[in-house]
Amino acid sequence: MNGGTAPEEPDFPAVTAARLDSLDRLDAAVTTCRACPRLVAWREDVARVKRRAYQDWGYWARPVPGFGPPDAPLAIVGLAPAAHGGNRTGRMFTGDPSGDVLYAALHAVGLASRPTATHRGDGLELYGVRITAPVHCAPPANRPTPAERDTCRPWLARELTLLQPALQAVVVLGGFAWQALLPVLRQAGWELPRPRPAFGHGTRSTLRHTESGRELHLLGCFHPSQRNTFTGRLTPAMLRDVLARGAGLAGL
Repeated sequence: MNGGTAPEEPDFPAVTAARLDSLDRLDAAVTTCRACPRLVAWREDVARVKRRAYQDWGYWARPVPGFGPPDAPLAIVGLAPAAHGGNRTGRMFTGDPSGDVLYAALHAVGLASRPTATHRGDGLELYGVRITAPVHCAPPANRPTPAERDTCRPWLARELTLLQPALQAVVVLGGFAWQALLPVLRQAGWELPRPRPAFGHGTRSTLRHTESGRELHLLGCFHPSQRNTFTGRLTPAMLRDVLARGAGLAGL
């Protein structure tokens, strides 16, 4: 699959992602990646120590792949898995407070089969939307380094390329994800406006694919972190509104 490039090598994502022809294969390859030593050590240490509330859990402790159908016209892009959320459960935005807010909003606007996400295999389905991130491992203090972000970039670029035939809109959660996503979109063939669009809640920008000519609508949304939701910077109604706008632009 990877032509001899080991999962521990820095170029493993770049070499491997480019050769994968389906999201199933991409997701499987992502979970084997060990290209960033600091992230590998952190995610595995968190799984050994655990949080008191999760002492009975067997943590996932691997990179977390995207979640959702392979023909989704709408994508949601976050930052990275949470140490005791996705890093524990193995699914994006599952098992942490941010995910509780996000999935409740997705269900409210008709994009998820249920309002809660607790673990892989809990029966949750997404309708026409795929959730992913520019960094697939839980980082210390929720802050990946620029080098870690760039090493992980080929996974998301390939994911967006594979989604491209159906993809019509992307909701981006937070300024870090916005800044990380723009070069990924360019790598996946989308032409960026000049000047580059700045992040803001409710921001909308339209990109065009250099080969197919298809348009992609990019929407900014504050991240559903506890810092934002507890202070009222992001309310459930605000999140539902952006998701509903994204769904409408995606034809859902």
